Parts: sequence; C-alpha cells; structure tokens
Amino acid sequence: MSPAPVRFHDPRATLADFASSTLVRCPRCEGIAHFERRPCTPRDADGVSRPHTRLICRSCGLCRINRGPGLCSRPPLWLQTDTRHGELWAYNLQHLDLIRRFVAADLRERAPWYDTGQKMTLVARLPAWIKSAKNRDEVLRAVDRLRATVITPG
Repeated sequence: MSPAPVRFHDPRATLADFASSTLVRCPRCEGIAHFERRPCTPRDADGVSRPHTRLICRSCGLCRINRGPGLCSRPPLWLQTDTRHGELWAYNLQHLDLIRRFVAADLRERAPWYDTGQKMTLVARLPAWIKSAKNRDEVLRAVDRLRATVITPG
C-alpha cells in the first residue's frame, strides 16, 4: 500500500502578509540584513503618525531608520536564485517555507473562494513552472539552497 499523499491546505496568505519583514543584502557589507517596513509609528512630537523603514545588519552593524515621505527603498532580496525556468524568490523564511510546503505537496487543497471573497492568494499567484509537478525536484533543490544561505549549522 502506498503512503498517504502529502497535503497542503492553502492558508489564504497574501504577499502583503510577508512583505513587512524581509531579508535583504546589506548595502555596506553585502551580508544578510533585516529590512522592516512599518505602516505608522506612535505619534511624533508634532502629533503626526508617520510610516518608517528600518534596515539592520548584524554583520557590519549598519542601522538605518527612515521616517516620513522620503522612505528608503528596499535593497535587493537575499532569498533569490535563478533556475532554468525563472527566478525564485522569497521575502523571508516563513514565505520560503510556505513555497516549500506547497511545492512538496502531492495534494494541494484550496478553500472555496466564497468563504472570504479572496480568490487570488499567494500560492494561486505562483508562476506555472513552480506549480508544475515535473519541476518539483528542481524547485525544492532551489528552496533548500536558499534556506541553507540563512541557516548554517553550527
């Protein structure tokens, strides 16, 4: 008897759920850095709530905090790699884990769209080459390579 298929149930996550905290390349040392985008801070001295971004690198100690309309742009993502089919990228380890669980699953279940009115979740928007079963091994190898750049044994 064959083992039960690995199941994936769509958690209805969107890209916005992962975009607030990303792993990026440090502009100073090219190491791994953490970039956060916060919608609003507590009111400043002038009584105005302002969004802000924060970039922190633990390798070189770089710390940049920008508030207000001149927010800094996000540096290049750390978790990105090219495959022969296209570019695979993720904002952070949780995003990468969701992609890995989706690709590894033999049975992919989606909740009915009429429960929440949300039709296009993150996994529904993935490119067709990532969803294809014939590319499963290659995509999983790429995901594991990306994960190994962040999590090193030791």
